[in-house]
Amino acid sequence: MSRRVIIEADGGSRGNPGPAGYGAVVRDAVTGELLAEASGGLGSATNNVAEYSGLIAGLRAALKEGAASAEARLDSKLVVEQMSGRWQVKQPHLRPLAREAAELARQLGDVRYTWVPRARNVHADRLANEAMDTQAARTRHPAPQTGARRGASVHWTGATGPPTRLLMLRHGQTEYSAQGRYAGRADLPLTELGERQAAAAAARLATTGGVVAVASSPLLRARQTARPVADALDVPLTIHDGLTETDFGAWEGLTFAEARDRDPDLHTRWLTDTSVAPPGGESMEAVHSRVHQVRDQLIAEYGAATLIVVSHVTPIKSLLRMALDAGPSLLHRVHLDIASLSAAEFYPDGPALVRLVNDMSHLT
Repeated sequence: MSRRVIIEADGGSRGNPGPAGYGAVVRDAVTGELLAEASGGLGSATNNVAEYSGLIAGLRAALKEGAASAEARLDSKLVVEQMSGRWQVKQPHLRPLAREAAELARQLGDVRYTWVPRARNVHADRLANEAMDTQAARTRHPAPQTGARRGASVHWTGATGPPTRLLMLRHGQTEYSAQGRYAGRADLPLTELGERQAAAAAARLATTGGVVAVASSPLLRARQTARPVADALDVPLTIHDGLTETDFGAWEGLTFAEARDRDPDLHTRWLTDTSVAPPGGESMEAVHSRVHQVRDQLIAEYGAATLIVVSHVTPIKSLLRMALDAGPSLLHRVHLDIASLSAAEFYPDGPALVRLVNDMSHLT
């Protein structure tokens, strides 16, 4: 049977015209499996050019995946109406792009276009913005030339300016973590060991200079870990819903083996595809999207400062994924122990650095 796919595409311009980028995602229309991602910078361009570029990238990716039909979902009314044939392409600079998209659609054989609100196009939108960020970093900090004058100051990463430094602390032990059970939205307290772990983390972080605030997940186990840290540093404790752990839905409270036995096919797909959600739960990609928003909020609010983020496995891994500019596979390739500490720095012009991952020296 011919594969049908869903294409999610977006593009943007910071200035219109201005620095522009696009993003596209291809998913299996039946299973929702993430098949491909595409993104790129466009130099200086308009929003409409960027949006068409996102569609073209999505159509090309769909062809590479062997798709025979597709539904293209965009939040650009203009592109949807023009590609559907209801509006004329009056802008001369858009006509070559529209023709290219139409030719790719003919090769696919069956493509229909659907307008969706921006809130339902967050994955492609994020890819477009990340492409613009990467482009901006390269433009501002080109690679140093050989023979550069002696004494020129060059940061190895190309980053300039003071960063926002995030010290990421996983909460202490709970009954579920001690038993190896999925703990998402269950509001569990710390065990006695968990309280000791929180105290040890607070003692270690008490001497950290420049900390301006502690940002915590609203769940009890995170708040019970965050409060001793905030008290030790005498800084405010703020709560951010976006730092909540993944909603595991029907798998909440189950062990890995129990969840696998309950939903064997779904559990296998969930382990390999971050767009797949547990029954009644939340996908890893959805967590990544909301954590991205929290990170941007913290950077905008505090700027060049050191913050302690107390959260859970998936949100902390998502922050590390952003800092490493890595794909979703990172979520299954990094291990974070209870009450471990990780650290990353996000620079104002785009680059980031990971300084520490899963450090537990304060627990020994």
